[in-house]
Amino acid sequence: MSDFVICINNESNPASLILGKVYRKLADAEAETRQMLRVIDEDRSEPDGYLYPASIFAPIQLPESAERALMSAGG
Repeated sequence: MSDFVICINNESNPASLILGKVYRKLADAEAETRQMLRVIDEDRSEPDGYLYPASIFAPIQLPESAERALMSAGG
């Protein structure tokens, strides 16, 4: 799966996730076995990110320049 995902459903967390926003997926193999993803959401209070259902995100492939920009911005 890609290191980046886009939010496709924020109905259960409208204050924490922005529909259509790209988020960097953080490594968490155990969460993925439970169909969950770890991302740093809009709250940003938890440096290790929060767990969300994988079904509310879609993996995306970004151009290398976009990936570098998001990584340097902490996205």
